[in-house]
Amino acid sequence: MNIGVIGYGSRISHVMNELQKQHPEAKLSAIVDVRQNAIRENQEARGNGGVHIYDTPEEMLSAEELDGIMIGTRCSLHTDMALKVLPSGIPLFLEKPVSTTMDDLLRLKAGYEASNTQVVVSFPLRVTTIVQFIKEIVDSGKIGTIEHVQAVNNVPYGNVYYQNWYRDEAETGGLFLQKATHDFDYIQHVLGMEPNVISAMKSKQIFKGTKPAGLKCVDCDENRTCLESPYVSTNPHLSKSWQHCCFAEDTGNEDSGSALIQYESGMHVSYSQNFFARRGAGARGARFLGYKGTIEFDFMKSEVKVFMHHTPRVETYEFQAGDDHFGGDSVLARNFGDIVKGNASSISPLEGGLLSALLCLKANESAATHTFREIRF
Repeated sequence: MNIGVIGYGSRISHVMNELQKQHPEAKLSAIVDVRQNAIRENQEARGNGGVHIYDTPEEMLSAEELDGIMIGTRCSLHTDMALKVLPSGIPLFLEKPVSTTMDDLLRLKAGYEASNTQVVVSFPLRVTTIVQFIKEIVDSGKIGTIEHVQAVNNVPYGNVYYQNWYRDEAETGGLFLQKATHDFDYIQHVLGMEPNVISAMKSKQIFKGTKPAGLKCVDCDENRTCLESPYVSTNPHLSKSWQHCCFAEDTGNEDSGSALIQYESGMHVSYSQNFFARRGAGARGARFLGYKGTIEFDFMKSEVKVFMHHTPRVETYEFQAGDDHFGGDSVLARNFGDIVKGNASSISPLEGGLLSALLCLKANESAATHTFREIRF
């Protein structure tokens, strides 16, 4: 099983490792990456000195006989790279967000519809045991038709979006596209309903300031007192090697955002995300409310509760969620390998990636214009 990678960063390296755990015959055969010397040294250190490294996807596709391709570039390149791969028909694993602009999204949609390529989008939350269990209960009708959803994502490691390369909004497209895209996708997966209108709001209250652009913690005269400094904080997600000042004038990204999504039936979803909550304040989950009952869950607690509305009964379920997106990464890797072998179809198809990105882009439009935006391509 020969796999080619376009953009061999830490995320796609992890996915490749998961693929090899699920399918030991998978071999990293070729890489396209601008950091060729570093990649070559990395592969040699891993005992994989035979991997072929190319300047462009076109060179790799022309020279190699590949069974699958993974795209792990920075976000703004996801669409361009996917459009180079889709005509080949080779199964594709595509990192999220699938696009960061509306023009890219429309190009990707057209390119995908013109191809016969199977795509797995990196949406591991939808395939976790918790979400699959929730969908099973919702589909059973046990709590009635879902008439309201309340979802939250309080990110305890939010510093990565202000002190790493993610702080560049030109690369990320903002934090709806970075985080909410996952949550919108699992909500869509559970509901199976068509959204038609979105309204959103964003704010930047904490991670802003007047420190010089480009300042790093190591060079700051406040690095022994600042709560976000790796020299002070005990946050394991901080690293002295890449620490940019999150209170500098060039710090991008909002630090909280909320959205209301209305559906054709008239019901709506409320969603809110926050990036300065820390430690025990971190939370990620939702409540799905029907007339007969409510399902409540939190990924971080690995727990699901079902509240029946008309009987004095609460059901509590505990899960062994697993590591790496609560166990979802290994499920996606196994599915991708099965697709490469011709034994499966995508359980996280590009249709879901396109819709999730559309919701996020329309949320950005709504927040910028203070208007409701229709969900349509």
